[in-house]
Amino acid sequence: MENDFLDKAQLEKKEAAEKAKNTKKKAKITAAKNKKPSSFVQILNGDFLTKEFMVKNLNFIFFIILLLLLIVGKGYYGKRLSSDVLRTQKEVDELTSDYFEAKATLEEKTRRSELVEKLEQTGLKETVNPTKVIKIKKEETNIEH
Repeated sequence: MENDFLDKAQLEKKEAAEKAKNTKKKAKITAAKNKKPSSFVQILNGDFLTKEFMVKNLNFIFFIILLLLLIVGKGYYGKRLSSDVLRTQKEVDELTSDYFEAKATLEEKTRRSELVEKLEQTGLKETVNPTKVIKIKKEETNIEH
């Protein structure tokens, strides 16, 4: 039977041990309630969508959104820039080929033999003597007023 007499000291020890167990349990429960999960866990749980979290981190959220918009804009800008470079390179290639074609045509039409054939009809003939340059030296005159 449990009608044993206990000492007051033993009874106090037993009650103190039970209180210690109860306080440890309560401390664990309150610690678990007060402990905030990490940001990664909040994202996985969806807790980051709560009003308290959003209000506390509103500046950071706007900053992240701004960075994402900049990244997307940079991608579109790079794509447009590369297409402009390709288009300009094609234009330069076309102009270069036109230049070489025009240069070749000019050289062909201005060959000495071609010019002699075309000028025969007009009666002009190619000279046999080399050309001479006549230089006249002008004397400096002192004009006094």
